[in-house]
Amino acid sequence: MAPLRHNHGMSIEHERELPIGIFDSGVGGLTVLKAIHEALPGEHLVYLGDTARLPYGTKSPTSIERYATQAAVKLQKEGIKLLVVACNTASAVALEALRAHLAPLPVVGVVDPGAAAAVAARPGGRHLVLATEATVCLGAYREAILGLDAGATVDELACELLVALAEEGWNEGPIGQQIVRRYLSGLPEAARHPDSVILGCTHFPLLRETISAVFDASVSIVDSANTTAAAARDLLDGLGLARGNGDGGGLTLLATDGATRFARVGGQFLGRKLTWQDIEVVDL
Repeated sequence: MAPLRHNHGMSIEHERELPIGIFDSGVGGLTVLKAIHEALPGEHLVYLGDTARLPYGTKSPTSIERYATQAAVKLQKEGIKLLVVACNTASAVALEALRAHLAPLPVVGVVDPGAAAAVAARPGGRHLVLATEATVCLGAYREAILGLDAGATVDELACELLVALAEEGWNEGPIGQQIVRRYLSGLPEAARHPDSVILGCTHFPLLRETISAVFDASVSIVDSANTTAAAARDLLDGLGLARGNGDGGGLTLLATDGATRFARVGGQFLGRKLTWQDIEVVDL
């Protein structure tokens, strides 16, 4: 059965022209935005970084759910046809609450697409999730993978320093590889030789080459940005709401604080120069 469209009082032609809304607690979700743009180049995209309250990972589940709902409602009021939760913490804690609150607006998170891709690539395999401490503590990837494949083995590893490397633009070279190897040294021997590695933080796709260089060439690297973009594309196709290539779409960038820093770091994530004038600071 095809999923239901959410704007029943609007023509499908009009609804198709609405943007995709994407939010994260900071700039990391821009890797998801970039992947969505590459998968759906004709779509208008609106991104909201809740930079005034980052990181979500240090907050209580109640606060995370409240912050995520406020960000999602802001984007819903902008007029969107799909919400992408480009934040691992919010996806783990608040996804079902967001779906209930925003229904029938379709909502996609980052955890389930990554877990599904890992299981599809290596059924019954050993999966290593590289993420932040907050995502590891929540165990969302473990739960999602084992829910799809009870025969899988899941190891999770917090790699906080990789976030700083990505934000500084140090995406290549021996320093990053040395840091990854140092983190891996704390794992049991078997866990250091997985069948797949899941990039379970939205910053980590920037470090894909650095991370993959540490593992055997046979290891499947699962990029949660690309898998989420594929999930968004499939959902819009199923709803008949994909815009097509058209005029190439547009981009709106919103933040709740720190436009200058958002522009500096966000430009590295998007691979293009941004200035503070490209960022609209909003209240939630």
